[in-house]
Parts: sequence; structure tokens; C-alpha cells
Amino acid sequence: MSPANGYPPLPAGDLWIFAYGSLMWDPGFEFLRAAPALLKGYHRAFCVYSTVYRGTPEQPGLVLGLDRGGACKGIAFLVAAGNVGKVTGQLWQREMSRRVYLPRLLPVEVESRKAIALAFLADPRHEAYAGRLDLDHVAETIAKCSGAGGANMEYLENTLRHLDEMGLREGKLHEVLRAARARCAET
Repeated sequence: MSPANGYPPLPAGDLWIFAYGSLMWDPGFEFLRAAPALLKGYHRAFCVYSTVYRGTPEQPGLVLGLDRGGACKGIAFLVAAGNVGKVTGQLWQREMSRRVYLPRLLPVEVESRKAIALAFLADPRHEAYAGRLDLDHVAETIAKCSGAGGANMEYLENTLRHLDEMGLREGKLHEVLRAARARCAET
């Protein structure tokens, strides 16, 4: 499936991309500007098993996904109309290799205004969808897993560092970090 027929119909003109995990600190695409953004109806959660970038098929790691309920503060990147095709192609390769995410156009608040942004939601029907996991399971998994993209712990630390720099205190992720560090100290 190509990006052209795999995405919802994209609006004409510039396009906002909503980032909530590694895209915040490693977007990997050209953009006009970045701004804090709020997405309502979904929250950031370790709800996707990773068998390549942060884990292996034998020992899957966990990565963030947008799961139903709550709200999520992240970053919206504005992509110029002339680059939308290139950027969505890059995002398709990066985010959609396993089809664990559902690309959707969703309303966000960015720069004190309402906008529509492309976001990648965790697909609850996909085999890699982990659902709601308890803190111990998440911490244990993150503490011990690593994949082609590096250690699962590094992924968590980079995400939290970026959120902290933005002034977004993500209490649940800090709990996960404390628990994962405790697991690492035990070994």
C-alpha cells in the first residue's frame, strides 16, 4: 500500500504532523516550524510491542502509541505544501512498516488555534498492540529490551528529556522511568 492510498485524504496546502514520541526529538523530515500542540481523545502510552527498533522477536520492547482516552500534549510540525508528498512518504516508511498504527487526520490545538494534524494512532486490532499494561510489566520490559534503534531505556529517557525541556511534566512516564531504573539496578 502506498502513502497515497494508505493515508486518509490529505487537505490541500501545508500539513500539520502531530508528534508524541520519538518524532518529537527525531522527526527526520523537513518542516517550516514546530509548536506545542494538544490532542484530545487520545493519550501517550507504552502500548505497542517493538520487535525491531526497541526489541527483537524473541524479546519485544515497548514503544509509545496514541491510545484512546484522555489527552496528549506533544509537538505539531508544519510541513510545507510542496513537501507533503515527500514527508508523508518518509513517515510511511518509518511508522507504517508493520501497520501497527492508523494514520488519521485529527483536530489539535496548536498556537492557540484549532488545526487538523496527521497523527498515528495505535491500532487495537493489531497483534503488536499491547493494550493497557501494568507498571511492573512496562518497567521490566523497558529495562531489559534493546533493538536496532538502541536500548528501550534510551527511547524512554529521550522522550522524557524532550517533554521536560518543553515544560510538559509527564508523571506516568516518570514513574515508568523510576521503576525501569530500579530494575536495571537489580541486575
